[in-house]
Amino acid sequence: MLATYSFAIWGLWLILLTVLIQYQVAAIAHRKQKHYVPGIVDDKLSHESFVFRSNRTFLNSNENLLMMFGPALLGMLVGMNAYWLGILVWIYAIARILHMALYYVMTTEKNPSPRSYFYLVGSAANLVLFVMLGLHLAA
Repeated sequence: MLATYSFAIWGLWLILLTVLIQYQVAAIAHRKQKHYVPGIVDDKLSHESFVFRSNRTFLNSNENLLMMFGPALLGMLVGMNAYWLGILVWIYAIARILHMALYYVMTTEKNPSPRSYFYLVGSAANLVLFVMLGLHLAA
């Protein structure tokens, strides 16, 4: 199974690495504040603050992680097409990295912002994965 799904597994590894990096960036940014309190991000902060943006990026990834990991792992367990599973995982992984990068550098509260488009690409890959998994299970 590992050899068959190695492309998808490497994509899942990249997703986890991205979340780990987001965690480290958010933790470092948070601790550099003048009035640092462990575990608390000032609720008065907004997009102009890198502390806010790095924290939101990490939290957003956590909120979405299970929705990609669950169906990807289930797809491997039930023998879903390895090529398409890998493609969808990598689209999601790259979209999340681009979403992260734009969130770090953009201070806009405008919606949709350019980062929103990469969020949508990742969400679309996730939706396609769910549909393909459902079709595979139904067959």
